[in-house]
Amino acid sequence: MERWQTIIEPFRIKSVEPIRLTTVAERDAHLREADYNLFNLHAADVIIDLLTDSGTGAMSAAQWAGLQRGDESYAGSRSWFHFLEAVRVLFPFKHVIPTHQGRAAEKILFSVVAGPGKAVPSNTHFDTTRANVEHTGAEAVDLVIEEGRHPSVIHPFKGNMDTEALDAFIRERGPENVPLVMMTVTNNSGGGQPVSLENLRAVRAVCDRYGLPLFLDACRFAENAFFIKEREPGQADRSIPDIVRDMAALADGMTMSAKKDAIANIGGWLAMNDDAWADAARNLLILTEGFPTYGGLAGRDLEAIAQGLREVVDEDYLTYRIRSTAYLGGALVESGVPCVRPIGGHAVYIDAGALLPHIPALEYPGQSLAVALYREGGIRSCEIGTVMFGLHPDGSEVPAEMELVRLAIPRRVYTQSHVDYVIEVIRWVAQRASDLRGYRIVEQPAQLRHFTARFEPL
Repeated sequence: MERWQTIIEPFRIKSVEPIRLTTVAERDAHLREADYNLFNLHAADVIIDLLTDSGTGAMSAAQWAGLQRGDESYAGSRSWFHFLEAVRVLFPFKHVIPTHQGRAAEKILFSVVAGPGKAVPSNTHFDTTRANVEHTGAEAVDLVIEEGRHPSVIHPFKGNMDTEALDAFIRERGPENVPLVMMTVTNNSGGGQPVSLENLRAVRAVCDRYGLPLFLDACRFAENAFFIKEREPGQADRSIPDIVRDMAALADGMTMSAKKDAIANIGGWLAMNDDAWADAARNLLILTEGFPTYGGLAGRDLEAIAQGLREVVDEDYLTYRIRSTAYLGGALVESGVPCVRPIGGHAVYIDAGALLPHIPALEYPGQSLAVALYREGGIRSCEIGTVMFGLHPDGSEVPAEMELVRLAIPRRVYTQSHVDYVIEVIRWVAQRASDLRGYRIVEQPAQLRHFTARFEPL
């Protein structure tokens, strides 16, 4: 299909779900009822839902067929072994521990290895990873390369970790206080930006220097592998599964949300090579999730994940996935809407700080823009800025490095006409950006406040 400019979905649609088209007046009322927190909206009142790509994808006919084959035996079901084989084809770690979703894997891992006085460096921790590290009393530290801190700077692998900063950090804190190093692929909070194999090897070398394990937050591993194939010298002629296996070979373990690049609606896993850590993790799993061969999942979920892992590494699918996201981002950039560049894999990130320079960070420009996109066009997005990352464990509030609004694209859900509508709405709002005003928080929890905080406009 390289001769043609039109992006076509490499699938046919066999089932549809109606979308209710609301009015601005209705959406105004919904915003007030939701205390201006888009997580509190009823999904039925959203026209285009780009809040997250987590668990919101459309399953294939083969995945739906897998649901019928699900073996619901409590222990050692056929579906468990199908799942295990599919994971190990790509990630041949010694121990694979299923969980009901990625944050459960994070919770178990950091409960085992972290704690007061410990620090976990990453290129950039995402929200639940950071919260699960901090919940143990440890510190979550971001060490992304300098290019990754600037939305408009072009770099092929802006998700990379600053290895010199990592080395200095480990020496400063002491290797005994760093239980592991975490690499998020792709780097979600940094704009869905990929990590190169070269950088993973360099991080591995630092870890080896100090005897530290390297773990992957691998939620979007297939998209990261596609970017490696496209952008990294010497990788163009290699298959996606081979690149994924190279990524895995550089790590000692992983956390995974199967709601992303396994194209399932629920599920995840924790994997590792360390026997002692795995024993401790399985004990926690039994306490909190379930028996080690189902981990909080039904057999049918395990089947859906196994099939999704086979489908996500298909290059036709990944080409469509990356090109359709780039189509949205390219149209916005051409319209003068500031975005994180280059465009990432699973989402487009609007630079709300640059679009709304008149709104101070502590008045939450990202939240202002996200609310406006819903009010004007019924588009639900997600603030990735000071609301999400500004509140620190000691109760202080500091502006985030970037004020972004994420438009996360669910897998195999929306067509190009839906995306064209999103472009039209964002252009309209951007042309009137100077009219937008900030917000204040009237109620918030101590952690992960973006999920449940209540806002009011200033």
